[in-house]
Amino acid sequence: MRPLPIAILASALLAAATPGANADTSTGADPTAAPGPAVHQLADTQLDPKALYFVSYDGLVNNNAFQKNGLLTYKGYQYAVWYTADRSAVIGRRALTQRSWQTVTLPHRLTADDSHNVISMGISRTDGRLHLNMDSHSSGFFYVKSVAGLVDDPAGHPWTTGQFGAVQTTLDGLALTSQFTYPQFIATPEGRLQLSYRVGVSGNGRNALAEYDGTTWRALGEWSSATGTYSSEHGSSTARNMYLHGIDYGPDGRLHAFYTWREQNNAVMCASGGLTNHDTGYVYSSDRGRTWRTAAGTVVGTTGGSDTVAVGDAGTVVDPLNPDHSLMNQESQAIDSAGAPHALISYVPGRFGQCTTDYVADRTRYGRTFHVFKDSAGAWKKTEIPVAPGSTQRSHLVFDAYDNAYAVMPYGRIVAASKSSGWTDWKTVYDGSGLNAFGEVVVDDTRLAQDGVLSYLYQRKSSGTTPSALRVIDFTLPS
Repeated sequence: MRPLPIAILASALLAAATPGANADTSTGADPTAAPGPAVHQLADTQLDPKALYFVSYDGLVNNNAFQKNGLLTYKGYQYAVWYTADRSAVIGRRALTQRSWQTVTLPHRLTADDSHNVISMGISRTDGRLHLNMDSHSSGFFYVKSVAGLVDDPAGHPWTTGQFGAVQTTLDGLALTSQFTYPQFIATPEGRLQLSYRVGVSGNGRNALAEYDGTTWRALGEWSSATGTYSSEHGSSTARNMYLHGIDYGPDGRLHAFYTWREQNNAVMCASGGLTNHDTGYVYSSDRGRTWRTAAGTVVGTTGGSDTVAVGDAGTVVDPLNPDHSLMNQESQAIDSAGAPHALISYVPGRFGQCTTDYVADRTRYGRTFHVFKDSAGAWKKTEIPVAPGSTQRSHLVFDAYDNAYAVMPYGRIVAASKSSGWTDWKTVYDGSGLNAFGEVVVDDTRLAQDGVLSYLYQRKSSGTTPSALRVIDFTLPS
């Protein structure tokens, strides 16, 4: 069996893999040929019958696709985080051999009806702690970490509040910023834990990193720039922020980041009802996020330095697009087993018009999802996925053991393409119609890397602020 592709924290958790049940991929075809994509439902379990529900920014606080990680797996246990009906932060766990979840209610309640204020988890392998960062949108954050060894020996630790420390508004005394958003934990190949976040606000912010070595958190600094001039045919803007599609270690230890830019000045758009997002960019780091390079290897930024990744840096744009097509920010990325970077992006193609005037209506009606990747020759390729998302919202990209690609789309639909086709034969392999899911889902990248099971968290549709069921569904993939 080929080694599994790695994405985000999953790369650093492979050493903790626990074998699980896998689908029978026998098809009667050539046994030496790699199988194509397939999904087989394994289980569908309930986390909470009455999870918090309100629609904000066209999304839910419990299931934003950019959440990293709202669902993760380590040493035979899966962990999930959410807000329940009374706004309390909850963390659940289950042994992978079980369908029932244990829950702990933390001493924190969601402070705002804002879907940005997600809970993200990370694991520091150096000391076996589980870390949570939660409830922020251009504001302060709330941080909790477990006792040492909790995830190394879960069966030996009762699942109680006593396993978690106090809720903090710093990282063990390290104050990062008063304008904090988008926490994403990533584990380095040697087991350190990094935290990616935005400093500032939408349209005027910078990406930054902090790092935990098993004892102490320290700030590595900012690595993207908010300054410089961007001009379109309509006007100019002098401030912006970089929105990450992800930040993930590949199998060779390279740290990858696809992104889009959002301009502060609406003058760059053809109509005020669109989005100022433009272009898909890509950079990587070979030194754990200290130095950033273009796909061609040119240095374009240093974390914590005076020269950070900027909108005008040559060689960073891999798919150019002006701000008139309602390009979505923070879609998705993944790294295949050969270490090649892939991303999903979505926008309104030009065949439906060259000016979106209402991004919600236009994206819902005309938005399309595209797969962008770097091929073995170093060229960037793009394929339109011929299944319309029918939503403003994001899809999530993963790979199976044979580098077949799967896009988990809004409402829990799964579309897939085979590596053998060059990822051009996209088709629906699970329509999700029975889930009654609202919008985006949260995928457990770490479990897929460990046992070939695709797990994702979804919340059932409701109305107003009526709580609804929050569930996790599991599928086996070829392995």
